Amino acid sequence: MEEVMDGAMQAVDGALDNAKSAMDTAIDRIKKEVNLQKLKSDSMCQLKTAHNWQEEKEKVEDPDAPSYFWRAHTVTVLVVMICMLVYTALIETPVEDSTYNGKKGFVAALFFWLALGMTIMPDGPFLRPHPALWRFSFAMGVFYELLLIYILFQTPGDARKLLKYIDADLGEPIPEKDYGGNCKLYDGDDEDPWHNVKDKVDIFIVAHLAGYWCKTLIFRDWWLTTVISIMFEFLEYTLEHQLLNFSECWWDHWILDVIICNGGGTILGIYTLRYLSMKTYHWRGLYEIPTYRGKVKRFFGQFSPHGWIEFTWNPLSSFERWIAIVCLIIGFLITELNTFYLKFVLWVPPNHLLNPVRLLFILLWGAVCLRETFQLLDDPECDRLGRQSWVMLAIIVTELLICIKFGWATITKPLPRHIALWWVLGAALLLIYTVVKFYLLKPNHIPKPEKENIRMGSPVNTPAEHKDAPGEAQNSLNMPGLYQDQSREDKKDL
Repeated sequence: MEEVMDGAMQAVDGALDNAKSAMDTAIDRIKKEVNLQKLKSDSMCQLKTAHNWQEEKEKVEDPDAPSYFWRAHTVTVLVVMICMLVYTALIETPVEDSTYNGKKGFVAALFFWLALGMTIMPDGPFLRPHPALWRFSFAMGVFYELLLIYILFQTPGDARKLLKYIDADLGEPIPEKDYGGNCKLYDGDDEDPWHNVKDKVDIFIVAHLAGYWCKTLIFRDWWLTTVISIMFEFLEYTLEHQLLNFSECWWDHWILDVIICNGGGTILGIYTLRYLSMKTYHWRGLYEIPTYRGKVKRFFGQFSPHGWIEFTWNPLSSFERWIAIVCLIIGFLITELNTFYLKFVLWVPPNHLLNPVRLLFILLWGAVCLRETFQLLDDPECDRLGRQSWVMLAIIVTELLICIKFGWATITKPLPRHIALWWVLGAALLLIYTVVKFYLLKPNHIPKPEKENIRMGSPVNTPAEHKDAPGEAQNSLNMPGLYQDQSREDKKDL
């Protein structure tokens, strides 16, 4: 009996030892995996900045800048504007039509504001084709935001009546086109078996492809545009119970939109980015080129970038960058949703000129906004939100508020239960990944970007024998920073 008990005890001890050994092995493997992930995170965080911003500050301005066409001509513009006002007030024959006078006064005020913006507003980060274009774009962004604020304070009916001042055909109810319905690729029961495919192919196919080509150019990253493309299709699935325009067949979503249109535009954008990144940027003034062929080539080259900066977003390098990229994607998706909901609540037909004009300005504002955002994330010396980014965020939020206020009955339609559960699951997975990546696997030592002590005229660190005294250095840091503000104005790449 005792031998049996001893054998049982030995078996139990052996089993416990084996279990303990297996647990130790599993714990060691987990520790090795955690250390490996930490090393990966550390290696990703070694990159202080993705671009040499100090070199960017020292770049020489465009060689044509001192020429006549690059000057602001502030006095000339002021004299012309005053002459126009004098003519309208004292010479032109008054018209007894309040509607005509109201439209004319509004257009004159808008023209005055845009001329003022093109003349005296500060330059943006881009130079080509001309800084006046980007000053005009910024001035138009401010005007558009003011117009949105005015519309926000109106009733839906009054807001739609305002659009009749632009086009008398606006402000009328429009039917929503349903792209769903019969989803057979080949319908043998119909005279034209390919009628479903032909019905889905319209001018918006070209608009999709061109749009994602432009998005790839302004993001300068195919990964972000692909994420936005896929996420927007999920949003269309989610909101098709609110807008019939979102109701599409499965092959329309994933084959026609994601793969052919969005994917094709992204691929074209990738090849364009490769060409622009490999191109040699060496500019000469137009009058310094002796041949007519060279002058013509230089003229068309004016519509290409002045220089090139690779946007290395590196979203996993830090928690701040991760949150910034997530917010950037969400903001861009909201902007795209605003396009559809504004058409719905303000009764603007899809093929009306207002839609492509708005998208064109969104593209210009977005290009500057992304350039400013990348510099804010990447440049250690940049510590404030750019002007265009500030206005762009205000525009996105105001458009969203108009859509919610005017389309409250549509916006508040509850999500189907299975759709809501999928979004809850996605949000939970995103939250879990964020916690695991940036808290549980947080790097032990993340080097902070070093701020160099730069003297004007010297592209390198200040030698030890020429460094300021402690008191002088402190005073220089506390000054408003004429050179610092000027250097921020000189951060141009296009």
